[in-house]
Amino acid sequence: MADKIRAAVVDDEELSRSNVKVLLARDADVELVSECASGAEALRQIRLKKPDLVFLDVQMPECDGFDVLEQLGGALPAALVFVTAYDQYALQAFEAGALDYLLKPFDDARFATALRRAKEKILAGRGKSPRVERLAIKNAGEVLFVKIAEIDWIEAADYYVCLHVGVRTHLLRRSMADVEKELEARPFCRVHRSAIVNLERVRRLVNAEDGGAEVELCTGAKLRVSRRYRRAVEERMG
Repeated sequence: MADKIRAAVVDDEELSRSNVKVLLARDADVELVSECASGAEALRQIRLKKPDLVFLDVQMPECDGFDVLEQLGGALPAALVFVTAYDQYALQAFEAGALDYLLKPFDDARFATALRRAKEKILAGRGKSPRVERLAIKNAGEVLFVKIAEIDWIEAADYYVCLHVGVRTHLLRRSMADVEKELEARPFCRVHRSAIVNLERVRRLVNAEDGGAEVELCTGAKLRVSRRYRRAVEERMG
């Protein structure tokens, strides 16, 4: 293979990482580019090394596997395989876009199957940019998956953003700038320093009494449009 598949292993248990590393070393098409013992380290390394394939543990102290997915947002690898001793997270893992779910302890044949699937997916998708359709949000011991197309508007909240989806709101641990960059190819537009709207949810653009402007959403919500962003909003809305 001309371009090797770049892999990362994330697990807080050294023995588990070693087992996966040994199995990966048997495949000449795969290159291990990162080994991480924590979720926080995984975030740094995945953003830096941009691996094609990540083997990710679920339960890790401070920042677990789902925390990693939530904070990576659209920067997910082409193939994600969960490796864990707990079977209760399987449904959430697949909803988050996992390709496979390896339950410890697994044998060599089961690992080979997961690796084969990952290689097939990565090779089929090379040259194509993956499009993330949902955001993973960890809250109160569960992981919610919000469809991006269903978001009405997004509000800045310090180091978080608040996603307004109908009558519900969800707090996401991402910066406003990070989310805006991820949504730039979608029908979302910044209307204010602290607000991004889904243009498909906008009912109308109206002039405010003070000479400014507001967008009115299908939900009835009205959001201020600052002078800085008004032209861009008008152009995007046609």
